[in-house]
Amino acid sequence: QKVVERHSILRTCFVWEGLKEPVQIVHRQVNLPWQEYNWQHLSPEEQQNELEVFLENDRSSGFELKQPPLMRFTLIQLEDICYNFTWSHHHLLLDGWSVASVFKEVLACYKAFNNGQKVYLDSIRPYRDYIVWLQKQNLFQAETFWRQTLKGFTTPTQLSVKKGATSLTQTDGCNEEELKLSTVTTTGLQSLAKQHQLTLNTIVQGAWGLLLSRYSGQEDVVFGAVTSGRPQTLAKAESIVGLFINTVPIRVKVSPEELLLPWLDKIKDQLVEARQYEYCPLVKVQGWSEVPKGFSLFESIVVFENYAVDASVRQ
Repeated sequence: QKVVERHSILRTCFVWEGLKEPVQIVHRQVNLPWQEYNWQHLSPEEQQNELEVFLENDRSSGFELKQPPLMRFTLIQLEDICYNFTWSHHHLLLDGWSVASVFKEVLACYKAFNNGQKVYLDSIRPYRDYIVWLQKQNLFQAETFWRQTLKGFTTPTQLSVKKGATSLTQTDGCNEEELKLSTVTTTGLQSLAKQHQLTLNTIVQGAWGLLLSRYSGQEDVVFGAVTSGRPQTLAKAESIVGLFINTVPIRVKVSPEELLLPWLDKIKDQLVEARQYEYCPLVKVQGWSEVPKGFSLFESIVVFENYAVDASVRQ
């Protein structure tokens, strides 16, 4: 409750019906939806089954965007001193960077209150300061950049893997696949990046560009990349809690004759330049491209996450 009082974004809702454009409304106060259950009478297997059912139902129940706060909490007691705590929130409120910041503040409050002490938290900037900054940006310059970047690209890059006669549809749901790189491979990639003044993000995006080129048979490919969206020109942007991330197109040209390192350098330069215009809404970038209306600008997205997580949160 203390953290919610500090951050206006955590007290907001969104309305759009009957309005020219959607509006974000900040409430002075909100009551946190809080549920508690005691499952100590269940066996560990039963607890696990119940938890899976609970999480599935919680995910599918969604949020009423007009009713703040767009988050809820559930505390489940499993043993005398063992609990499961679930915090569900809408992505409209927070990005990954913000989640880590909120956790850090919650733990600081918890420690202070537990010890009967006053809590001291760093001063912050409200999310509205970012909205004000956003409204001052020059969309004409952004349009010039994105039109030039996407000039001549007219057909979205397909990511297709043949699997017999069947094909996935929108209603097939989703699946998750996890692959962990070995310490040796990770160290090798980090060393390669450092040695040639690249970032791991550049190497990952280069690899994805190559993969798309191989599967699609195209030498000119476009995919989406999620950017942090926190502007360097906005002081204390890293302390603002709210949704900053944006998805922008990355265009990669793959030539069999080109050497790897100079090619990765080009991608790095392109990413640096695009950062100046990452505030631009994707719907506008799509409209400035030469891809016909009704088609997506890209069909795959690379998300490279490396936001800082405080030591106290890790513990």
